[in-house]
Amino acid sequence: MSKMGANKAISTLTFKKYKREGRKIVCLTAYDYSTAKILDKAGVDLILVGDSLAMVALGHQTTHAVTMDEMVHHTLAVTRGVQSAFVVADLPFMSYQVDVVQAITNAGRFIKESHAHAVKLEGATKLNLEVIERLVGMGIPVMGHLGFTPQAIHSLGGNRVQGRSAEEAYRLMEESQALEKAGVFSVVLEMVPATVATMITKQLMVPTIGIGAGNGCDGQILVTDDLLGKFTDFKPRFVRQYANLSELCQEAITHYAEDVRASTFPNADESFAFTVEEEAKLHDLIDENPPAISEVTC
Repeated sequence: MSKMGANKAISTLTFKKYKREGRKIVCLTAYDYSTAKILDKAGVDLILVGDSLAMVALGHQTTHAVTMDEMVHHTLAVTRGVQSAFVVADLPFMSYQVDVVQAITNAGRFIKESHAHAVKLEGATKLNLEVIERLVGMGIPVMGHLGFTPQAIHSLGGNRVQGRSAEEAYRLMEESQALEKAGVFSVVLEMVPATVATMITKQLMVPTIGIGAGNGCDGQILVTDDLLGKFTDFKPRFVRQYANLSELCQEAITHYAEDVRASTFPNADESFAFTVEEEAKLHDLIDENPPAISEVTC
């Protein structure tokens, strides 16, 4: 397997260069050290510590439940495993929607405590645009997110494609331009008709990253656990499953359980030896001075 950009750290300038050259940007999610190491070695350009952590790793029904502390904790685990990839941390629900001070404080935690390279937020509200301008002005890169925005799932009426009508598509185009003007280095387009996503991609100077938005975006992102068939609660239409780790892991664990019950694991090669001489000495010590038997109290 090839590794693009090996040993060279990816930056926001890299993404601009890739867009100019027409080179697709490879993005995936990670929530832990070992997964981040695998993605980094495989040549993934951008790793998102997504608030999908709430569902994939913590078992919640939506992204709303995950906290800043949990996101900071998992982002730090990811950055420890990365040498080349650009790491973006998702600002979770209600960590940036109150006011600019709250947003700056929480974004700063990701950079200072978790060593993330950038943050991501959803939507293009007036407050969001102000937050983006302030963060970028402070040196914190920001990734935008339009289309289906999971944090707004209740107001959107569920997991629904956005931009199906001409009016909705035009609004997305306006919002993407507003995000670019505010200073984002890229925009995620989620569950948007391919034609609309392609039009937005062509009008922006910054790259677009698609997820369920067709092949016309400058890059693609998927939840790694979906791609690997590890998360099985549901499978979005836009996911291509490249492996079935859930089935593979269950099979491996079943074999392990069988070996334990049959006393075939561990074998001699998997255990540590105790020499005959030392065993004899131990028995002599026990005979001379039997170990005290502890009293068990209930």
